[in-house]
Amino acid sequence: MSAHVLRWIPVVAIAGLAIGCSSGHGDSDRPTPMGHTFVSTKVDGTPIPGGGPLVLTFADGRVSAQAGCNTSSGPVAFDGDVLRVSGLATTMMGCPGERGGADGWQTELLQAAPTWKLDGTTLTLTGNGKTVTLLDKKAAQPDRALTGTTWTVTTLVRPNGQVTSQVLEQTEPNLTIASDGRVSGSAGCNRMTGTAEVAAGGQEVTFRIATTKMACEPDVMEVERQVLEALDGRTRATVDADTLTLHNDGNNTGLVLRAES
Repeated sequence: MSAHVLRWIPVVAIAGLAIGCSSGHGDSDRPTPMGHTFVSTKVDGTPIPGGGPLVLTFADGRVSAQAGCNTSSGPVAFDGDVLRVSGLATTMMGCPGERGGADGWQTELLQAAPTWKLDGTTLTLTGNGKTVTLLDKKAAQPDRALTGTTWTVTTLVRPNGQVTSQVLEQTEPNLTIASDGRVSGSAGCNRMTGTAEVAAGGQEVTFRIATTKMACEPDVMEVERQVLEALDGRTRATVDADTLTLHNDGNNTGLVLRAES
């Protein structure tokens, strides 16, 4: 199976090496993007290679960015009207075609010490010859319902990192949890059936899964094995807009899934 394990490597910052400890000059009461995720809706200037969008997540004093290929992450500070990022690290997944240029685009933007402006749910960044308009993800993409939605696996979460592959993209493992708890879908090769017990609040889901017994190519069966391992018993479930993350504490595996339209 041609797989890519997402590991972190440092990116040398060329601007904003000192980020300071405050959020700005006397602007402690000024709202900032911290605690929110934003999705780009418009780019004036050099477009995102591959079309994007750029997704920025601000949490715990850090920002993570993904524009279509790898994810970059580093400490962030709001220095007046300037957004300063330092110590960027990035995952090492190879991306085909134009998407391969998305990493450089997002790194150049973040390391240019862009100016930022937050107007309600709209964040605007200006720097490196471009202006990027982003919308709060909760406004752009409200959380999808855990039940009644078809979720397709995009990433396998393993004890040593996150894994994606062409086989995973081609087989498109997926699952749907009906309102009565019945589970249907595909593990990659075989059809899945079973039940899912959703705890109050939807933050814990216990799966009991059975499959058909068809044999496929070895790399497809390996994807299926990892999918079923993540769905073996109790999981923690988090829905963020159109993304569902399942984590199995019992074996330290999980899945990242995308809601289908």
